[in-house]
Amino acid sequence: MIEVDASKNQPLGMPAKTFLRDYWQKKPLLIRNAFPGFVSPIEPEDLAGLACEELALSRIVAHDRERDVWTLRTGPFTEEEFPSMPDHDWTLLVQDVDKWDVDVRGILDHFDFLPRWRIDDVMVSFAATGGSVGAHVDQYDVFLLQAQGQRRWQIDAGPNPPTDFRDDVELKLLREFSPSHDWILEPGDMLYLPPGVPHHGVAVNPCLTFSVGMRAPSSAELVSDYLDNLIAEADESMRYHDPDLAPPKDPNEIDAAAMARAVEALNTLRLNDPDKLGDWFGRFITTYRAGGEVVAGGDSRSRIEIEWDLQQGALLQRHPFSRLAWRKSGRMATLFCSGLEFRLPVKDAQQLAAAEALDCAAYASLSDAGRDVAMDLYSQGHYQLLLDEENE
Repeated sequence: MIEVDASKNQPLGMPAKTFLRDYWQKKPLLIRNAFPGFVSPIEPEDLAGLACEELALSRIVAHDRERDVWTLRTGPFTEEEFPSMPDHDWTLLVQDVDKWDVDVRGILDHFDFLPRWRIDDVMVSFAATGGSVGAHVDQYDVFLLQAQGQRRWQIDAGPNPPTDFRDDVELKLLREFSPSHDWILEPGDMLYLPPGVPHHGVAVNPCLTFSVGMRAPSSAELVSDYLDNLIAEADESMRYHDPDLAPPKDPNEIDAAAMARAVEALNTLRLNDPDKLGDWFGRFITTYRAGGEVVAGGDSRSRIEIEWDLQQGALLQRHPFSRLAWRKSGRMATLFCSGLEFRLPVKDAQQLAAAEALDCAAYASLSDAGRDVAMDLYSQGHYQLLLDEENE
């Protein structure tokens, strides 16, 4: 099956284990009514306003059908630009909307069948009638949720589809596209696409689409960052050495013994050390394609004052750009936050990674080490203190 109907108990149209086994990174799936009665938490006007923000990542893609010319503009835009836009053939796209809007971020709770650290962002696009970004492929998994209006989606689910790009446009658009499936998505319908599946979406009428994209660093990115990490921590005293050197048969030959010594020198970097590798990956994946930089707020409150504020109803609210994950390390855990790492009990790591906000009870339930980490994260800007209105 490539099209299923969702139900209250099975929003994926099947158990999550079945979806992951049969579809995840294997084949596309259209899920009708995945979000029944879905009402978009934002309107097109909200998206246009966000596209005017300096820190928002926004683009406008327009298509001249008569000449088959595509144009790309990047934001920030001005409010005066949107009223004069035509009523057809253009699309506004804004990345990381989940970092700006708490209700959009709430949509991610529906994807708890995936590791949260695998989820990159929620991109929201508004398309005027006929609006599109052209036929293309993504190198990551994506869930395309129809939020308002109707969009026509075509995909090529055949084996070995052509993936050559056009060389006459700034966008990476496919030179050839032969769809095998053609659907109209209504609000609440969701299309899942694994990496490498050619697809083309066109607005039937003015519409909003939410794209929940996954993080998928390339092998080159992983190797490059890990080697940078190893080099930074390398002991300069550990070098290539050959105390067992014998006179060579040919002084110009790199013989097998020399290669064995080279491998030995590389092994001093502990390339396959599970703990070293795990700690690096935790730091890397919580910073990879970050939506923005978190900086300390400069609050002069002491820890005693903050704990008093919590008792009076304040919250420690996680910064929307902060990414957390954890891994078990012996009987303890390592908590990662936007490239930082902290050693603490497993229960604390689980709680801090899962909670977007800490109230007095949640903070009190942490161990001493957990509360120390929470205060450390606060001092570096990863938590913001929200005072209860009655006590401000």
